[in-house]
Amino acid sequence: MSVQYKYYPTKKATIISAPFSGGQPKGGVELGPEFILKSGFEKQINDLGWETKLDFPLDGTDFENAKTDDKDSFGVKNTAIVNDCNKRISSAVLNSLKDGRLPVTVGGDHSIGTGTLLAALQHNPDTCILWIDAHADINSPKTSDSGNLHGCPVSFLMGIDKESYPPEFDWIPSGILKSNRIAYIGLRDVDDGEKKILRENNIPAFSMYHIDKYGIGKVVDMALDKINPDRNLPIHVSYDVDAIDPSFVPATGTRVEGGLTLREGLFIVEEIAQTGLLNSLDIVETNPSLAEHDGHILDTVSAACAIGRCALGQTLL
Repeated sequence: MSVQYKYYPTKKATIISAPFSGGQPKGGVELGPEFILKSGFEKQINDLGWETKLDFPLDGTDFENAKTDDKDSFGVKNTAIVNDCNKRISSAVLNSLKDGRLPVTVGGDHSIGTGTLLAALQHNPDTCILWIDAHADINSPKTSDSGNLHGCPVSFLMGIDKESYPPEFDWIPSGILKSNRIAYIGLRDVDDGEKKILRENNIPAFSMYHIDKYGIGKVVDMALDKINPDRNLPIHVSYDVDAIDPSFVPATGTRVEGGLTLREGLFIVEEIAQTGLLNSLDIVETNPSLAEHDGHILDTVSAACAIGRCALGQTLL
């Protein structure tokens, strides 16, 4: 069964490499894009009928050596490099969208979500966001206990606790992301401050409890009913591989037991593909350095590639 893409009838895509680890303390996640590309990801997408090109907007940077444990007045780390990275990634995603090419951004840690979501929303303010993750990543610098900015990308776009934002982030339009345009699937490790933010902003959030209770198919429908009820708006999927249980994706930075099965994880993007409304995609948080052996790397990279293939039209029949 062939998938038709409303916004990409000629099936052109840009694979954007985002080898960045500055949003969190563990080294190795910057290697994720290299391992995914070396595994043949681009050819896999080509085999689905997509014409692709590669973009490396972070080339020429030395973010790894610029990482520090120093914190700003609100306790967050690496504000300058996270800001610079997001500007570069956002520009690359926006250029891809303007060129009529579906941007597939391969990370790297999830702090790059600020840039990818911003570009999607600048290109079309009605874009709906599906955030697939074990974590809500909606802490503000004010509510973050860790100071790691991979836990804050959504808050910057929503304008939550804006007084706590690093001054470098002034270029991000506050409130460009509305609470009725984002839904979460797969949550199972949410900070108390984030729970409060989700409740106060009435953001649709579907945890593993909901998936256990209703099944993954119903949950995807429920999420889309909340943010895209008429199924007529573009969808951006931001997919952290740690949404899937670590028994399937062990080489990731913040492992939480009790996650999606691999089939449930792939069903989500298969179902979004079937809507024909996919407009942009992130696949983040593959960290080969955290594998205990080569099999862990293979499993995690294979899952990341499968997420991309299913989002771009691979079907079981």
